[in-house]
Amino acid sequence: MSTILRHHIEEITPVSDEEFDYILSHFKPKTLRKHQFLVQAGSLVDEDYFVTEGLLKSYYTNDQGKEHILQFAMKNWWITDYQAYFKRVAATTDIDCLEPCQVLCLSLHNRDKLCADLQKIEHFFRVKSNLGYVALQRRILSLLDQDAQGRYEQLIALYPSLLQRVPKTTLAAYLGVSRETLSRLH
Repeated sequence: MSTILRHHIEEITPVSDEEFDYILSHFKPKTLRKHQFLVQAGSLVDEDYFVTEGLLKSYYTNDQGKEHILQFAMKNWWITDYQAYFKRVAATTDIDCLEPCQVLCLSLHNRDKLCADLQKIEHFFRVKSNLGYVALQRRILSLLDQDAQGRYEQLIALYPSLLQRVPKTTLAAYLGVSRETLSRLH
């Protein structure tokens, strides 16, 4: 798990062995089963999660019971309910495991401490946040501007492994289409 995190950090900034040991001491590992919740709507969210193994989905369920998938997270991705994490409010999303998962958990307190103590980690999180904004904008624009076929083709181009790992019903919910429409798109 720690090797994956170190490589992830070093894609943006180098760290010494001593620095990485210090960084790692602020994380705690967690193992989850398939279908286990990492975050549940209505709960407080104390941690951001770095995925070292498995696949998760973050979703919102509306008043009519319809599930809207916001994102998937696989190895080397971060996931949490960011509004709840940063603003200290109840979560509005659920995050559960589509596969058995291993994550490294980082509390907001520990994140702030790491950023205060190591400028390069503050830089790392700034770059990761900016890349997250870019991905979110791309996702929103695809929902606003592309038809179902375009969203499907973009998903395949960006994340080809998801087609084998995610049930068709779940992929359809991510794309905002019915399962029947998804079947016609391949």
